[in-house]
Amino acid sequence: MTMRHYFTSLARYHAWATRKLLVENLAQLSDEEWHRDLRLFFGSVHRTVNHLLVADTIWYPRFAESAAPRIALDAELHTDRAELCAALAAAVDRWVPWVETMDATRLDGDLVYTRSDGVAARIPFAPALGHVFNHATHHRGQITAGVTAMGHPGPSLDWASLLQLEAGRA
Repeated sequence: MTMRHYFTSLARYHAWATRKLLVENLAQLSDEEWHRDLRLFFGSVHRTVNHLLVADTIWYPRFAESAAPRIALDAELHTDRAELCAALAAAVDRWVPWVETMDATRLDGDLVYTRSDGVAARIPFAPALGHVFNHATHHRGQITAGVTAMGHPGPSLDWASLLQLEAGRA
């Protein structure tokens, strides 16, 4: 497996797990549960889903467009739940086509960008791209834990489940 194929698989997982969480886990929440402070890093499911969108809104342009959006990590991009979920679903879907067409030699270089606080940064490209998908997994896990603590079932978001589905073995 090439590194680009590996990152394409990660991007597919990122989109699949996010959509699965939104549909199977979060759609069942009442508005009160959606906004309840669950003591997640960003407090509520709503604020954490907003953070997931903020992260994609910051990182995708850094990689794909050499742009550096300056957005606070706790910014509320959408107050409306349906708009927020639709925006996040669209955001995660951008990664696969970009990774599939990315010049594989970029994986060996650096990502040069400006952080949200205005500080210039240079980090290894491949680990930075891995961070994007790992970061989202971290917060999807927080959301799932919070939702299950409220008594709702959580979906299985294991990457291996997607790999089995894609291989026709599920």
